[in-house]
Amino acid sequence: MNRREILPVMLQRWHEISFFHWSCEPNVLQPRLPHGLSVDTFDRSAWITLTPFLLVGLRPPLLPSALGLTFPEMNLRTYVIGPSGPGIWFFSLDAARLSAVVGARATFGLPYFWSDMSVQTSPTENFYFSRRGKAKASIRVAKEERISEQSDLDIFLTHRLRLYSTYGGRLITAPVEHPPWELNRVRILQLEETVRRTMEVEFPSREFLAHHSAGVDTRIGAPRPSK
Repeated sequence: MNRREILPVMLQRWHEISFFHWSCEPNVLQPRLPHGLSVDTFDRSAWITLTPFLLVGLRPPLLPSALGLTFPEMNLRTYVIGPSGPGIWFFSLDAARLSAVVGARATFGLPYFWSDMSVQTSPTENFYFSRRGKAKASIRVAKEERISEQSDLDIFLTHRLRLYSTYGGRLITAPVEHPPWELNRVRILQLEETVRRTMEVEFPSREFLAHHSAGVDTRIGAPRPSK
């Protein structure tokens, strides 16, 4: 996908993002997906991912980045195949800005929730906090060396250029564009979360992986019915 193939309706930066990935059997997640989507797998395993980060400069295309909204966000997602190709399905999106929550629900039909959140960053460590009723997360990571050669699984779990949602009972999709991720290894200093349990996708996992990235600038296209 190149820059001429997407007419963005929203610009933002996903800044100081961490990824936490758990694998499971595909049949655990398939019943949670709407009609038209199938679980995407890697070596026959499905995956869910928790991604806390600082969203920076949320704005329409003609607005300067300095006037955009900045706030913490955290997504819980899985990987799917839909009528328009591979993409992401969100179980929940927590954000610390109510106007963004209302706007995303109204335009994209995404399951956003307002949450009490904070993100603290330093050159060596990041701390993420989120609290929404029983859905809580307290995560601290130490940022380590860059992954010079990303594995096929690294790419599968992070490089997704489409989202799916439902709006008015219909499956919709929107394209997403950003540069390739530069990923770092992380050492987990603290990981306490009940988000998966609250959203009913917690399960014994054979594998657990984690990544960090300084972030990417992102362009998101308009939602439309998925063909």
